[in-house]
Amino acid sequence: MRPMNTSTRTQIRRSPSLADHERATLHEILDAAWLCQVAFHDGASTHCIPTACWRSGEHLYIHGSNGSRLIRVLLGGAQACVNVTHLDGLVLARAAFNHTMNYRSAVIYGQFERHADTVGALDLLMEKLAPGRAAQVRPGNAQEVAATTVLRIALDEAVCKVRRGGPKDDAEDLALPVWAGHIPLTLTRGAAIADA
Repeated sequence: MRPMNTSTRTQIRRSPSLADHERATLHEILDAAWLCQVAFHDGASTHCIPTACWRSGEHLYIHGSNGSRLIRVLLGGAQACVNVTHLDGLVLARAAFNHTMNYRSAVIYGQFERHADTVGALDLLMEKLAPGRAAQVRPGNAQEVAATTVLRIALDEAVCKVRRGGPKDDAEDLALPVWAGHIPLTLTRGAAIADA
């Protein structure tokens, strides 16, 4: 699998040792995501909108109402910056300044384009949400599909940043009588609750 393209926008300046330019890492982060944040400028102001996302091949997909500002501006060719972050743990050090978090994050730059196969793309989203569910529920009707736009952004200009492990205390703080370590955090599915 080829590495991602690097650019001035994908250069990690703060803690560059945490940068990861491997496409496999990007795929793993995106495939574990339910939501992404899409930042864009509409000509008057800058916005950052959370929205559902899913990956297929070398594109990240989003969808929305034809009339939404997000869809209209992105279809107009605006540059976008997409972020996905997973918080994996809290890192508690012996010194306040050395506390941090374990995380996996991905940032993608570029322009979104319309994806022609709305129904096929939404079926992929349904499969991600609940495998096998698309065959059980009523599919979108012509009016619903016509009111929805699916966009995708290529995974060409992207970078990941990953931090794992415990605290990195200064040598002079190691003898302090304070607990240090990390507290893992996970997102898990709960038991299903039937609709009344």
